[in-house]
Amino acid sequence: MSQARTIRFSIFRFDPQDPNDKPKMVNYEVTEAPGMTVFIALNMLREQQDPSLQFDFVCRAGICGSCAMVINGKPTLACRTLTANYPKGEIILMPLPGFELIGDLSVNTGKFMRELAERLQLWLQPNSIDNDIHRMEQPMDPDEAAKLYELERCVECGVCVSACATKQMRDTFVGAVGMMKIARFELDSRDTRTADDFYHVIGNQDGVFGCMTLLGCQDACPKDLPHMTQIAYLRRKMALTSPNRIL
Repeated sequence: MSQARTIRFSIFRFDPQDPNDKPKMVNYEVTEAPGMTVFIALNMLREQQDPSLQFDFVCRAGICGSCAMVINGKPTLACRTLTANYPKGEIILMPLPGFELIGDLSVNTGKFMRELAERLQLWLQPNSIDNDIHRMEQPMDPDEAAKLYELERCVECGVCVSACATKQMRDTFVGAVGMMKIARFELDSRDTRTADDFYHVIGNQDGVFGCMTLLGCQDACPKDLPHMTQIAYLRRKMALTSPNRIL
């Protein structure tokens, strides 16, 4: 039986609330166990070595998106990343860029997502608001429901935002997560907004025409969502809606 190896972590540490603290990398070591994930290792570190270590988690199953961080240069989820994936046993952890830092590996993705939702009006806008809870729900074509479900799988982890070169260069860029959600409502037959309405929201360099198509969002997405397919769809839709505006 082979002896368990030692995993060496180099973790970014910084508390922005402490005026005397400075950003630094701190080294830790953990004995690897079968099936160990980066998330499990971080919990062991916090429980056994350093209770002040800050990182986020909720579900532990890749559903909540809370434990997103940069692992050896790649934005991804800690709970879905096995330590066995790193043969050298050396792992560098950094917080997701592009978000407000709370502390160490913890960033405020919730604030970003809320501001994005308010900016793009990411909610259903039907013809009328019917508050009758006893009324039968409006039926939906199964094919349409399947397409909407595919886009609803986004867990708002922020990985696509951090993996996007355009977003890192232009803070006002809505990113793949914003366009994915716009595509969801554009496909929904219950939403009364037209392609022209959506053009005024994302038909510019901060939206679909600012994407450089580097595929960072799709390559890094832990849910394997079709980001580029939807961005290309919206780009064609916006161009056909008002072709003269993009010349």
